[in-house]
Amino acid sequence: MIAWVRRLMNISVKGEYALQAIFDLASQRPGEPVKIADIAQRQKIPQKFLELILASLKQGGFVESRRGAEGGYLLARSPESLSVAEVVHFIEGTQPGKGRTRRKPDSPFSEMWEQVDRAVAGILDKTTFGDILRGWSEKQNKYVLNWEI
Repeated sequence: MIAWVRRLMNISVKGEYALQAIFDLASQRPGEPVKIADIAQRQKIPQKFLELILASLKQGGFVESRRGAEGGYLLARSPESLSVAEVVHFIEGTQPGKGRTRRKPDSPFSEMWEQVDRAVAGILDKTTFGDILRGWSEKQNKYVLNWEI
C-alpha cells in the first residue's frame, strides 16, 4: 500500500533518497558533519547518486558541507524547522500529485483527486523531520529488549 501511495504522489527515487539523506542527517548529533559514505551505507543509497543529491540539497539551503578530514554534511536548519513538503517540493519541482497527466480535468473523480492532493499536501506541510525522527525513535525503542531481572 505504501509503495502505491508513493507512485500516486509521483515521488521519484531521487526524492526518496533525498528524504532518507535528510532523515539520516537529522538523526545524527547536531553540528557534527557526517561523511557521504556513512550516509550511503546506512541508507543503502548509491554513493555517487547521493553526492549529486546532497549537492542539490546544499544549493537549496537544506544542508551545509564542511571540508577536511573531519568534514562532511550536516543540516542547515533544525529538524523541527524543516518540513517534508519543503524537501519534496524542492527535489520534485512541484507538489506531489499536481500535474498528473493521466487524469481528465473534468471527470466523476476529479473532485476526489483534488481532495486527495490537498490531504497529502497538508500532511507533508505539517510533518517535520523532527516529527519523523521522534516517531522512528519511539518505534525502535518499543522493540528494545529489557534484560533486567
